[in-house]
Amino acid sequence: MKQLIDDGRPIFVQIAERIEDDIIEGVLLEEAQVPSTNQFAAFYKINPATAAKGVNLLVDEGILYKKRGIGMFVASGARVKAMEKRKELFFEQYVVTMIQEAEKLGITTDQLTEMIRRGEKR
Repeated sequence: MKQLIDDGRPIFVQIAERIEDDIIEGVLLEEAQVPSTNQFAAFYKINPATAAKGVNLLVDEGILYKKRGIGMFVASGARVKAMEKRKELFFEQYVVTMIQEAEKLGITTDQLTEMIRRGEKR
């Protein structure tokens, strides 16, 4: 497990993102059991209710599911769902913001495309 980043976002959101990261990166495979909320709580030194809130976010999104008495598991199709969610978030947070800033600065679409290509070469 990776450490949490204290960036002002709620801890439960960071827990959910860490689990999503592991699913996207193939660390947690579909139908694999995820650590318990108590394991998350012990590892991150947080309240188990906070860990549960992060896990339950992913349950609500259909990325995880609960097997009564056994634990939480990665749902079938979770990787695709998580990636689509992250792509939309990337679009909203970065692409739209970048385009708006480019417009303010008078940067044309061609100039912006060239800047992106130049950035790929780094």
